[in-house]
Amino acid sequence: MNTWHEIRRFPLAVQLLLVNQFGVNAGFYLLIPYLATHLTENLGMSAAVVGVVLGVRTLSQQGLFVVGGSAADRLGARGVIIAGCGLRTLGFGSFAFGHDLVVLLAASALSGFAGALFNPAVRTYIAQEADGRKAEAFALFNVFAAAGALVGPLLGSALLLVDFRTSALTAAAIFAVLTVAQVLVLPARTTGPSDGGSVPADWREVLGNRPFLAFALAMVGMFTLESQLYLLLPDGARQATGWDGAAGLVLLVGTLTHLTLQLRVTRALKNRGQRGRWIVTGLGLTAAAFVPPALTAGGSGGPDGVVDGVLRVLPVLAGALLLSLGVMVAQPFVMELIPAYGRPGLTGTYFGVFYVVSGVAAAVGNTVVGWAMDTGGGAGAAWLPWVCCALFGLVSALGVAWLRRLGSLPAPSEPAVPATV
Repeated sequence: MNTWHEIRRFPLAVQLLLVNQFGVNAGFYLLIPYLATHLTENLGMSAAVVGVVLGVRTLSQQGLFVVGGSAADRLGARGVIIAGCGLRTLGFGSFAFGHDLVVLLAASALSGFAGALFNPAVRTYIAQEADGRKAEAFALFNVFAAAGALVGPLLGSALLLVDFRTSALTAAAIFAVLTVAQVLVLPARTTGPSDGGSVPADWREVLGNRPFLAFALAMVGMFTLESQLYLLLPDGARQATGWDGAAGLVLLVGTLTHLTLQLRVTRALKNRGQRGRWIVTGLGLTAAAFVPPALTAGGSGGPDGVVDGVLRVLPVLAGALLLSLGVMVAQPFVMELIPAYGRPGLTGTYFGVFYVVSGVAAAVGNTVVGWAMDTGGGAGAAWLPWVCCALFGLVSALGVAWLRRLGSLPAPSEPAVPATV
């Protein structure tokens, strides 16, 4: 009830964007997790070709975030959000009918570029509309995103009982509805940086903000470790229980934690100390999340019955809970601080560059985790990937703590003056 009361206190535009994020995640997760299976089993493509198709989507999204952010600043976040959802509709619809590689690559590129457009634009719009309540707005944003990420795979599994085309068309229909809703409801805002400079000049200004870049790099731990809810932790749950379905327990713990605690945690912490303190605390929790699984990893043989399987998976689920709590503590305040690094007219560009920097760094981090999983498994050192993740979180926490000590973290209420790091 408190959550719904909090939602109603925000402008209609923010309420729509919260629902929009639920739809975005539901539509994404009902399709993308099953795309690789469709390409291999239904279309007979090799693993290498599947990797190219999926890689094009990731590259066109992660690499073009800054384009979407600049577009939000120059053209207005509303139009960019609408364009992004419209392109995602076309991309997902193309997956339903695409059978040759050219069409699939185009669909993948469209879907990725769509995300590069609306992701920074949505966050820009929320930052502008939420004013002094950005932390609560981004906390609610996480709640709706988590709900969509829970509903999407469940809906996708049900629709696959019909066929993949039905799943793809349903995902496209969700984005089509979101596009229409934004056209009808989302109000336009004043656009354009105040100095009338060029887009390259905007990029140079943001890239020249060394405290901001240092902060973006320091956050690599959060993004790397958050993705382990879909990689290392599910694998640990399967290894512990010998049951493939145990991976779903990890996602369930993470989603339920966000749904029930995110807003309460953010509201409780907002007025109790500086934002940097809570970001460091959250990153510390993400590091601690990988200690229980590390201590119990590598048990000999499979589980001896159901009770033994439950006992073995508990450290992994405890890790999922701690990781979700750490992200809940840190992420809303991270999102709140990003616009404060620069002038309001470049909010979208700051979000775009932040996601490019942290996305590339997190990709490197995930590569290291994957290497540690392979190496640890082959060398009888099952603890290795868990320790790597704990170190990622610890390094990020220490990095943000160092920036906080230098005074390089801005106050969320006003733009920071770039300083030398």
